[in-house]
Amino acid sequence: MKKIAKVLEKSLGIVYNSIVCCYGINNSPKSILKRKDVIPMAGLNKVTVEDINVKGRKVLVRVDFNVPMKDGVITNDNRIQAALPTINKLVENGAKVVLCSHLGKPKNGPEAKFSLAPAAKRLGELVKTNVVFAADDTVVGENAKKAVAAMKDGEIVVLENTRFRGNEETKNGEEFSKELADLVDGEVFVMDAFGSAHRAHASTAGVTKFVKETAVGYLMQKEIQYLGNAVEVPEHPFVAILGGAKVADKLNVISNLLEKCDTLIIGGGMAYTFIKAQGGSIGMSLVDDEKLDYCKEMLAKAEKLGKKILLPVDTAIAASFPDPIDAPIDVEFVDSDKIPADKMGLDIGPKTAAIFAEAAKSAKTVVWNGPMGVFENPTLKKGTVAVCEALAEADATTIIGGGDSATAAIQLGFADKMSHISTGGGASLEYLEGKVLPGVAAIAEK
Repeated sequence: MKKIAKVLEKSLGIVYNSIVCCYGINNSPKSILKRKDVIPMAGLNKVTVEDINVKGRKVLVRVDFNVPMKDGVITNDNRIQAALPTINKLVENGAKVVLCSHLGKPKNGPEAKFSLAPAAKRLGELVKTNVVFAADDTVVGENAKKAVAAMKDGEIVVLENTRFRGNEETKNGEEFSKELADLVDGEVFVMDAFGSAHRAHASTAGVTKFVKETAVGYLMQKEIQYLGNAVEVPEHPFVAILGGAKVADKLNVISNLLEKCDTLIIGGGMAYTFIKAQGGSIGMSLVDDEKLDYCKEMLAKAEKLGKKILLPVDTAIAASFPDPIDAPIDVEFVDSDKIPADKMGLDIGPKTAAIFAEAAKSAKTVVWNGPMGVFENPTLKKGTVAVCEALAEADATTIIGGGDSATAAIQLGFADKMSHISTGGGASLEYLEGKVLPGVAAIAEK
């Protein structure tokens, strides 16, 4: 593989990576073919859609069509677009492709506003084959069975929202799992919804017990490889950047990453608990007093392991949180451990931004999860922009771990400058914690 990589790099100026392997060189998105995108072929050795023969067979694919909608209209179809490589591969190989997904959190059984009909319609506009939406509140009832029975090779049926089955889906009910498998004659299941892989639901894990073959799709494969490499075999120096509001959300992530990375950068609201744990004055800033001892433990752990923890040295402060969130706001900059009693920290300051940026630019692997401040506000987005710019300029594999940091990178226009932006907020966090994800564990190994 290394010889092939050298030939590609020398003759074509292209550096081999795992995603090129998935798409093929001619079909690879240009953003993939960048030096910073190159990572070794590592991660879990799962069966992929490349490994299975699907011609003439019914294939159930768990996708993530949990798209944002307003008044029944999709406002962002990124998740549908992300599923296309796997869907198109199966269609081209002659499978009868049956797609299932959840959308939102319906609490009272089937609700029209949570229907996957708009997602099916949008998919039909994006693929070159027949797409049928099976309008069926039980997901696998008569309408679904008729739609699947009428399929020809290379066609697609989209099932209704799996969460219309309530606890049968979310509690991994065996009956619903078997019904999903029966819909494709117990043939093949492909998992391509990384954003739901941390949940042991009927449509992500339970169904695998009732089919002959399982595999991951290209999106899952990409997530496993990027995040898996970052956690298990990163190229050093490895810098991890954690932000966001609460320390509690990232307890295990902090501890796990300290054992893997060389430098851990902590910004966002969670930084003030660490600063207070060191004896600093943080005014009215967000703090989790119950986690002060934990922060002290992590600071001691870093010292013991010889790892660096970088905390903000200066902070953008104001008298209150902006309301609405994007409202004009006056700020001043002070030392992070000397915030006045009547002020709160809302973003990292310029000195901190420079320190964080220098650390990120020196890295060969960077994982980032959580913004540095209130990035939705034009005045308070500067720290997050500085981190984005540093990652964009770094000669490194740069991985954005889903959630708000992914939203920030996309909204601020840096998406195409990153090696990988995860599609799963909660799933990527659990992966970074070192947890086994049920939707990954359920898929067969090669």
